[in-house]
Amino acid sequence: MDNIVLAVCQGVVVMAVAPFFSGLGRVIRAKMHNRRGPSIMQDYRDLAKLFARPESQSEDASFALRIMPPLFFAVAFMLAMGLPLFTAQSPVPVFGDAITIMYSLALARFFFALCGVDSSNAYAGIGGVRELLMSVLIEPSMLLALFATALVCGSTDIATMGQRVCAGAIDAPVAVILAGIAFALACYMELGKLPFDQAEAEQELQEGPLAELSGPSLAMAKLAMSMKQVIVVAWFCAIFVPWGEPATLGVAAVLGAVIFLAKCLIDFVICGVIENSVSRSRFKVLGNQTWAVVGIAVLAFVFVIVGV
Repeated sequence: MDNIVLAVCQGVVVMAVAPFFSGLGRVIRAKMHNRRGPSIMQDYRDLAKLFARPESQSEDASFALRIMPPLFFAVAFMLAMGLPLFTAQSPVPVFGDAITIMYSLALARFFFALCGVDSSNAYAGIGGVRELLMSVLIEPSMLLALFATALVCGSTDIATMGQRVCAGAIDAPVAVILAGIAFALACYMELGKLPFDQAEAEQELQEGPLAELSGPSLAMAKLAMSMKQVIVVAWFCAIFVPWGEPATLGVAAVLGAVIFLAKCLIDFVICGVIENSVSRSRFKVLGNQTWAVVGIAVLAFVFVIVGV
């Protein structure tokens, strides 16, 4: 029973703080550009307005456009429940497995891209194809890094991997370090930050599939995208930065929640500073940069075989 309560609390907390961290990125951008910018609470106001507005959908759209927002939100909430966020143990281990997480994110990405193609909007369709192309560039490095770490730790369970790394019970520390670097870079690309992308407005191609959404559906999709960013950061911290989390469930989980939020705050601030310190790259040359990350992940896998 305690596990279920903790899992639900994790999902609610991630849902509550996700708009804050997405607004934090805009505040950092404004400060570094020497302008006032929006309030850090602006995303909460936008979501409240969207939930209050009526919903309209294209007559040419099929079921994909209707089920994508709740499906995307359900996947994000499910992963927030399963990851070891507040403690070193996963409240719902079946949702905290690396393979489950990868397939769940792939399912959400597929319907997100299908939503753009299904809307009969050429612009949204381009955004959907772009989303699939980004998955092809990012996911191989994530899979290789996770596979290398799982081989060293002897499990694909995120909590077990984090506990092994925290205790130093690994036979190939160099391989884990390289896998962590590759996974961190892949997570940064997954967040949609510069120079790889800029996920902050509907006119950007990455959010092209949202062009046909409105009202509560658009609010749910935007909230799910913000939650996904927090989940990706928490995923990295749970494996490669697991220190500070309580080992058991209970009252100590409150302290674990504070530590989790502090880790997320530090990570998002670092990502915000890096994002606004680089220029945006042409989309056609992104493959040259992503394959370098794949090379680091492959090198980590080689070190796992060697045992270094």
